Amino acid sequence: MTALTPPVRGDDWVALSDGPLPVGTATDWAVLASCGAVVVFSGTSRDHAGDRSGITALEYEAYDAHVVPRLSAIVASARRTWPDLGRVALLHRLGTVPVGASSVVVVASAPHRDTAFAAARFGIDTLKSTVPIWKREEWPGGSEWVLDHPIAEVPPTATAAASVAGPVDVAEGVRS
Repeated sequence: MTALTPPVRGDDWVALSDGPLPVGTATDWAVLASCGAVVVFSGTSRDHAGDRSGITALEYEAYDAHVVPRLSAIVASARRTWPDLGRVALLHRLGTVPVGASSVVVVASAPHRDTAFAAARFGIDTLKSTVPIWKREEWPGGSEWVLDHPIAEVPPTATAAASVAGPVDVAEGVRS
C-alpha cells in the first residue's frame, strides 16, 4: 500500500491509490495565499445502492494506463473554463474500500467560492462519466460489478460538457 503525498511542484494533483485517500492533506495542500475558497468533495462508500441494502464494501478496478491522463485532462478542461483556479486535486482509490471510507476526493481552490464550487462539481461529474474506473458492490452472500454509463471523452471545457449534462451558466459556474 502506497501513501499519497502532494506534488512538490505544480498546482495539479491527480493520482490513484490502493490505500486510504488523504482528504485532510489534499485540503491543506490546496490552500494558497491567492485563494479565498477551497471546496472539498469526498465520495464515501455507503451501505446501499438502488434497491440493494447491506453493502459492506466497494471494490474498484481501473484501466490504469488511461486513468491519470484522463484525470489530467479533466483538470486542464477546468483550468480552461476557470483560468483563476488555484490548486486542483483529483484522487481515486483502487481495491477494496470499506463502507464509510473515501473512494474519491476532489479539491479545488480559487480566489472566490463560485469558481471553487463550480470547478469541484465539474471535476467529480466529469470524473464519474469519463474515467475508466469500475466498481463491484459486495454484500453478505454476493457481489456485482456495476457500470451504469458508457465512458465518454473529457470535454474541452465545462461549457462543452453542458451539451451533454445540461446548460452551464459559466458566469455563475453552475448547471441551471
